[in-house]
Amino acid sequence: MSSIELWLAVGLFAVTGAIVYFVFLTFLFGAGYEPTYQKAVDTMLRFAEVGPNDVVIDLGAGTGAIVFRAARTYRARVVGVEIEPIRSLILRLRRRFGPFADHITIVWGDLYRLDFREATVLTAFLWPGAMAKLKPKLERELRPGARVVSHVHEVPGWIPLRHDDETDVYLYRWPDAADAAATDGR
Repeated sequence: MSSIELWLAVGLFAVTGAIVYFVFLTFLFGAGYEPTYQKAVDTMLRFAEVGPNDVVIDLGAGTGAIVFRAARTYRARVVGVEIEPIRSLILRLRRRFGPFADHITIVWGDLYRLDFREATVLTAFLWPGAMAKLKPKLERELRPGARVVSHVHEVPGWIPLRHDDETDVYLYRWPDAADAAATDGR
């Protein structure tokens, strides 16, 4: 085997390993990798009316589509929470070498152990089971008026203020979403 063939084999192995890791093994951390596409990110941040006085917490931040857009475009303070170590490393590298690093905090850890009381906006693209598990924590910790924006999956039992069919984005305001659900009999 020539050195070129060896390097090609090593490169193919590395690429295959990365694909297997991101597509399959990241499920060990609770969720596979599925980035939020830009149109949905824009809708989420627009629905939440994010501004420079907001503290945005992005749950399951992935590689940072929401984190960096909220800091760069809206000048919000942003906390990106990611449990998967490779994505957390990517977030930290992007923060270190990108603009508005002073607006961004990256937390490598379990989103269920994070304190949400500081959040004025909470964003999520989490599976239905995660949203159901998260709901009681949101109800205990969110401050009145906090906005919760979810892509694809609803907060079970809450009634959204807005839903965009095209991007499948839901907007909730705490505690109005739960109050509306109680009135509605959900």
